[in-house]
This record gives sequence, structure tokens and C-alpha cells, in this order.
Amino acid sequence: MNDSGDHAETERLSIRGLLEEPVFANGRILSGEDQLDRPVTWCLPWDEVLNRPESLAEVAVYVRSDALANYHGNLSSLAARGAAVLIIDGVAPADSRWPDEVPVFEIGSPVGFTAMNRLLAERALTQEAHVMRYRVMVHQALVTLLHRGAGLPTLIREVSMLTANPALALDVRGDLIAASGLKDTTSQSSVVLLNHLAEVLPTRSERLVGHGHDVRVLELGGSPYPLAVAGAMQLAGRHEGWIVVLVGEGKARRHDIAQYSVVAEQAGTIIGTEMLRQRSVDEAEERARGDFVQALVHHNFANQLDLRTRAALHEIDLDLDYMVFVAPGLTSRSHDGPSASLMRLARYAAGVLPHPDIRSHVTVIGDVLVVIRPIRSGRDLEISEYAEEIARDLEARLGQPIPIAHGRLAHGAVNIGESYREARIALGIATRLNLSGSVAYRDLRGFSVLEAASGTEESRRLIADVLEPLRAGNGANDVEEFLFAYLEAGGNLNAAARRLQIHRNTIISKLNRASKIIGMDIRRPENQFIVWLALRLDLLSTVRDNVAREVSPRG
Repeated sequence: MNDSGDHAETERLSIRGLLEEPVFANGRILSGEDQLDRPVTWCLPWDEVLNRPESLAEVAVYVRSDALANYHGNLSSLAARGAAVLIIDGVAPADSRWPDEVPVFEIGSPVGFTAMNRLLAERALTQEAHVMRYRVMVHQALVTLLHRGAGLPTLIREVSMLTANPALALDVRGDLIAASGLKDTTSQSSVVLLNHLAEVLPTRSERLVGHGHDVRVLELGGSPYPLAVAGAMQLAGRHEGWIVVLVGEGKARRHDIAQYSVVAEQAGTIIGTEMLRQRSVDEAEERARGDFVQALVHHNFANQLDLRTRAALHEIDLDLDYMVFVAPGLTSRSHDGPSASLMRLARYAAGVLPHPDIRSHVTVIGDVLVVIRPIRSGRDLEISEYAEEIARDLEARLGQPIPIAHGRLAHGAVNIGESYREARIALGIATRLNLSGSVAYRDLRGFSVLEAASGTEESRRLIADVLEPLRAGNGANDVEEFLFAYLEAGGNLNAAARRLQIHRNTIISKLNRASKIIGMDIRRPENQFIVWLALRLDLLSTVRDNVAREVSPRG
């Protein structure tokens, strides 16, 4: 891959371009023939640069052959200072040795420094003016379409027409957004090509993209497109993707590549602007849809007509079976704000296991990700597979296990609220018990049975008698965490010690202290059950109260 982030060299005069002038027709290259694509901007005489330490980058050093014959120093100093080329006006001494790092050209017929300096200045200015005019022309062509409201496909088609080559737009993950000139984007050869571009272009890390005018020339090494020119779409410091021009065979001349680079650079900015505009529209629509999804889970509608009207607007079938999936709102590693990060995670979650006939609906409520998905068969396997896939996706993105809780199947959209309530209760339990993966409300049968009793006077009295004394002291949360782990281990001291990663004697000490506080020996099975019941009733009461406060109808 030729990663030409410094593609501006092809837009300015190069040594090769300078040597195309008639004055050099009878000359010859003495060394550095493989370095003629270097840019050259200035011409300075030998006597002026000989004893000065300044850099000679992009400088053509002019020397008369007689002056060179009288110089017995080492020419390697020119290479060390980065001279672009050494031009010998006349015939070079036959016994001279030339450094490999600097191209050396012998004119043959004397020209003179004044004529050489004027020639180089005129060519450099002409080259820059030509590139500037072409850049303005490309910019006007694309901006005119943008201002007329042309969408992304039309802009990509214009890029293809300007370059007479296929053009692509890739998003930040390397996925194809739009294409023009590529016959079949689904063919095996096209898929291989797109996968290769996704691998060689820095699509996932914004730090790999230097700036908004980052243009790269890529060697694809295949037919019919041996090369590609890619321009970064980057706005306000945010990388949006790439505009790629596929260079066909026979179209990879230096001048052609320079033109494609200009088009890719201009298209990167302008099409990036269109993508930013479209994202704003999509986000506005998403917020409106998210508001409707929240109204669904809270059943917050003025009447049945309001429900049906808004459902039709957002293309939600009220008669399908739905399942509500919820996940804890963990912030992704993103430069955006927390709400944007959560919404992006919700979209990722909705996109797993895609199906052409299924459209999932997402929102974020507080710090909880919510996905409502139509269920085709109603099979538990379909539901658990989807939940597990969401869990795997979020775990890969966040780097930690994630619980994906879901309630029972909602027959019709009007019952989504109850399914959501059950999913939130299951999520609260899963979070407290450190569960991960698919967590179904119906699988928490013990909690389901206890739910009805969690708000009674008897349950509140039991919680007060058992847990309140423990909470009165310092480290109440640590005591409850310890009791949960001990009871989950079935009262096995060694298992509880391994789970909590503390010494067995520390477990015994904590048990003795907790038993003394509540006035019963927790190591006895019947007392363990009492503490287990109090802990779960308290957990259920807390979760249910939190969910009830959220899902209660709004005034």
C-alpha cells in the first residue's frame, strides 16, 4: 500500500515534471532516477547554498560544470540537507562520483542561472494555479449539487463522472454507504474488494486519520482496479468515513492520480457535510421514534386514536407479538456525550441478527437501553438467541459481561408496557446478582412468586427485623454483599471465600458479627432461609418501586 497522506506532492511541480521542459531534452540523469517524483519549488545557486546550514527541501541546486570541477568537497552534504535535485549546467566532470540520495541531472548545453530560475518559478506557479483552478471547478460542481438538495447517491455519481472511474462512500466501519460505476456491489469480487479497503483504510480509529484533507493512494494489486485514491470525510475533528475512487487499468498516470486526489479531497469535505446533515435528520427522526417507544412502554397515550395515529407514523404494527429487551446503561468508549453513546449502543443492539421482515425499535430511558423487537414465532429459543447475541455484542464493545433482561411475550403493542415492567424487574435482579447474558423474567421463578409478597406489611416487617440492624452500622453494603455471596454458595464457607476472594477465617468473623447484630446464628439452615428471604424481598421491593415510579402514567 502506498499511503500517500502527503499527496500534495503530486499537486505541485515534481522533478519529473520539470525535466519534461524542452531545455532538458538533450540532458541526462546521472543518479537518483528513482527519486524524480520529489516536489521542487525553488532554484538556488551552488555558491549560495554551499556554506549555509539551512534545509534544501524542495530546492533545485544549480551549478555550472566549471565550478563543480573546481570543487573537491563531498557532495553528500546536499543529501544530508534534503536537496531535491542537483542541476549541472554543462557537461559534468567525467570522474565525479554522485550521491545516491540526490538526483543529479546534466543539461549538456549551458542555459544560465537566470533562465533556469525563471523557468522553474513559472512552472511551479503554473502547476499550482492549474491545481487551484481544477480544485475550484470540482468544488463548485459538488457544492452546486449539495445546495440543490442532492443526496449522497447523486454526489457519489458526480464523483464517478468527474474521475471517469467507479466511486464509493464508506462509513467509519468500512461498510459501503453508496456506490457509482461499480456494476455489482454484491458480487464476490466486489465483496473481496470492499473487505480489502476496510482492512487497509483506518476506519475504526479516528487517531489514524491525520486531518480533514487526508488523501491516500492505495495499491490494491488486482484487476481491474490496481489502485484506489481515498479521501477522508472528516468534519469538526470527527472522522465520518472515506470517499474512494477506484482507478482502472491504464488510468494510473501521475497527472490522473493528482486529479483523482483533488476530487477525493473535495468530495470528502462536501459529502461529509451531507452525511452530517443526514445524521441530524436521522437523529431527529430517531428522537421522535424514541419518544413514541417510551410512550409505548409507559402506555402514555391520550386515547386509542392517538396510539394508532402515532404507530402508523412510525410504521409500528400494533397487532404483532413483541418482546422488550433491556440492558444496563453503560457508557461506551466514545468522544460523544453519554446520551449519544447510549443511543449508539442501543442502535448496535437493535442491529444484531438482522432480518429483512423485522424492524427493531430502540430508545434510552434514564440509563437503560431498551429494544422492542417483533417476534415471528414466539419461540423461547428465538428470544434467548437474540438476547444472547445482544449481550455478546455489547460485551465486545464495552469489555465486560452484560445482562440482557426480557419479560414475557407481549401479544400486541398495547401489552408492551407489562413486558417492559417485567424486563426491568428482571434487569434489577440480574444486576444485583451479577448475572450476564440472557436473563428471562419467567426463569426467575422464585422471584416471580415472591414479587406479590414484596410489598406487604409482613415483608416490610421481616426486612426491618433482619436487615435494618445490619444497615445501622458502618459498611452496610459490604455486609449485604457478603450475605448474598454466602447464601448463593449454599452456606459453604470455602466457596463463599473463593467467590469473595477473602480468607475463610474472614468469612467466619463476618458471620459471627452479623449473627450477633441480628440475634440469630446465620450458619443454621433455617436462619439462612430467613436472611435469604429478607434479602430477596428487599431487592424485589426496591426494584419494583423504582420501576413503578418510572412506568407510572404521566399527567
